[in-house]
Amino acid sequence: MGTLTTCTLSTLDFNFTVKSRQIPNFRLPKKPKSSCFLCRRSIQSDRVWFPRRSFRRLKCYSSSDNGNNEGESSSSGSSNKSTTDPATTTTTTTTTASTPEVAEDTRTNDYDSDPPSVSSRPPTISPLGPAYNNFQVDSFKLMELLGPEKVDPADVKLIKEKLFGYSTFWVTKEEPFGDLGEGILFLGNLRGKREEVFAKFQSLLVEVTGNKYNLFMVEEPNAEDLDPRGGPRVSFGLLRKEVSEPGPTTLWQYVIAFLLFLLTIGSSVELGIASQINRLPPEVVKYFTDPNAIDPPDMELLFPFVDSALPLAYGVLGVLLFHEVGHFLAAFPKRVKLSIPFFIPNITLGSFGAITQFKSVLPDRSTKVDISLAGPFASAALSLSMFAVGLLLSSNPNATGDLVQVPSMLFQGSLLLGLISRATLGYASMHAATVPIHPLMIAGWCGLTTTAFNMLPVGCLDGGRAVQGAFGKNALIAFGLTTYTLLGLGVLGGPLSLPWGLYVLICQRTPEKPCLNDVTEVGTWRKTIVTVAVFLVVLTLLPVWDELAEELGIGLVTTF
Repeated sequence: MGTLTTCTLSTLDFNFTVKSRQIPNFRLPKKPKSSCFLCRRSIQSDRVWFPRRSFRRLKCYSSSDNGNNEGESSSSGSSNKSTTDPATTTTTTTTTASTPEVAEDTRTNDYDSDPPSVSSRPPTISPLGPAYNNFQVDSFKLMELLGPEKVDPADVKLIKEKLFGYSTFWVTKEEPFGDLGEGILFLGNLRGKREEVFAKFQSLLVEVTGNKYNLFMVEEPNAEDLDPRGGPRVSFGLLRKEVSEPGPTTLWQYVIAFLLFLLTIGSSVELGIASQINRLPPEVVKYFTDPNAIDPPDMELLFPFVDSALPLAYGVLGVLLFHEVGHFLAAFPKRVKLSIPFFIPNITLGSFGAITQFKSVLPDRSTKVDISLAGPFASAALSLSMFAVGLLLSSNPNATGDLVQVPSMLFQGSLLLGLISRATLGYASMHAATVPIHPLMIAGWCGLTTTAFNMLPVGCLDGGRAVQGAFGKNALIAFGLTTYTLLGLGVLGGPLSLPWGLYVLICQRTPEKPCLNDVTEVGTWRKTIVTVAVFLVVLTLLPVWDELAEELGIGLVTTF
């Protein structure tokens, strides 16, 4: 008597739960109706409908004898049979009942009947399903292992019992909090003054859980109404300290910062050499000004000009150092840690400034505004001083030997600085092909321009941080979109708008993380200072168009 082999294929739903995460259902690819993918024999197909879901059952019958399909007559009576293998743990279910009552009768009949003859071969299924799902499970396990550590549920229960209550904050809902949902956001109703309640929560949190967590007071997301006591509705976020606080500076970051500082020194010296363009050898000038020049000149020709370029380089580096010292002096009283500065070299201005990160969580928005404005104000003060002294020396007839000739078109790069120069030097000096100025004036001009670029209200630049602290994250988004548009159109910064916009998009586009108290607003005078600073930034970076330059006598406009 021949051995009967029965292959039953069903649409399978795989549901794996790994640490409260459910993987979506994956369905095996549909096979052609003409053949079975196991034995390549003809198949029989029928469809059984259930509420909201349909299952397609494919059956294939193959026999090792004369080809008689003896098992076909008993096919309709099979139901709810599962085959479990210790290695694969695979279950195949075939259901033919269309209602629960019929399904119950069918299961009873199946238990009374003799089990069908099956092959001695182990059950075989398509490798696509289990292999793909196992990969998904391993991926989720890897994400759990490599991802940030989440808040302990036992600590969450303890915090809800010890911190929150009727008289402070009544919790009504919990949601994930953080970039990857590693924290807990408590939503509810505030029952007191927010600053007093938050201060009480911070002290109780240390007593209850130790120094394990940071508690954030933020605006309630998607709140439909304001708080009855005034201001936005608040919620409290809980994150582990190792997740919410930035990590320490690594050795490689120190090495990269040192290399960038060396490159910035080189770009500052190069700016000092380029300022003496009227004294440089013709082949050097042609190489730096002619786009079609290919063969570089002998760089030894530049060595005699290095000494005269150092004063300008010192001025540019001094502005950068003053900027960073201003940040550190403002952060020290607030006990806020800052990273080492990563200077960005630039051959046009000497430097694009530096990237300085917060290495600790800011306590409130006022601290964010103060630290963000301290650096630009310090560098702007030094730059403005050098610019003013340079202007006075440029207008002094006795200092002719120390002056350098620069094209008058350069003064059209800034509306504010161009008007100040025009008022000091006069129409006759400015309305010419070249203008003799002192190197200090060039250093002050470059310092003010670099400071203005860093004060643009976008991303995590100093201006972006200040606007975010003074007016909130939503205001920063609006200011940022406007800034990107003006930079893309070349309205701000002139020829430097594109490289600066790319630099911001690559390195500085992400807004700063929220403060511990990210709800309490800053004072009116801080908002006023930020508004005036942004207005001066626009005037500094706004170029002078030809018609206005010709009318005001800023530069010699040539009409072709």
